Amino acid sequence: MSDEVATEDDRQLLARAQDGDMSAFEALVGAHQDKVYGLALRMTRSEADAAEITQDTFLSAYQHLKDFRGDAAFGSWVHRIAANHALMRLRHRRVAQAAEAELQGPEFTPRGTLADYPQTDWSRDAEEKALDAELGQAIRQAADRLPEGYREVFLLKDVDGLSYEQIAEVTGDSIPAIKSRLHRARLALREAIDAFYNRDNPGP
Repeated sequence: MSDEVATEDDRQLLARAQDGDMSAFEALVGAHQDKVYGLALRMTRSEADAAEITQDTFLSAYQHLKDFRGDAAFGSWVHRIAANHALMRLRHRRVAQAAEAELQGPEFTPRGTLADYPQTDWSRDAEEKALDAELGQAIRQAADRLPEGYREVFLLKDVDGLSYEQIAEVTGDSIPAIKSRLHRARLALREAIDAFYNRDNPGP
């Protein structure tokens, strides 16, 4: 099914749901719950949190259904709700565990590069893991250390595959601001990859 057909189906289901047709709302949930859950899982790294965020997202959507004017696609709207719920949960998690230094985001130089590499043992269990698995772990750890705004746009663009326009709808930020944060996030991850490959050859 093309995006245009899916969007038109959403519009028809939305109109019925706003008139009180619960089956239409359930159809909207069925069409979007996997993507919402996937986004929440990638942002929180927790299946339990992702499941709760998915429930909270569609509960919020149902409670505000009549207020939704259709300025954005329904899918973008629920993505924004899900991202907001995920960010709130991440903030609460960080507040509760603020004493743990590893949860603090990295510092960036004015050029957008990491001021210091995360002091992580990238080579742990190296003999037992394939190189691609190790690299994937290094990238995930580096992504987890990105400041929330940088990590959010990286996940939405490079992992979830949203367009800049859709990300703007989700976050409420301008496209230039989104591009700037994404560029800095990619630079940070590139440095993490460089650090991974140079770990055995630190140089002079």
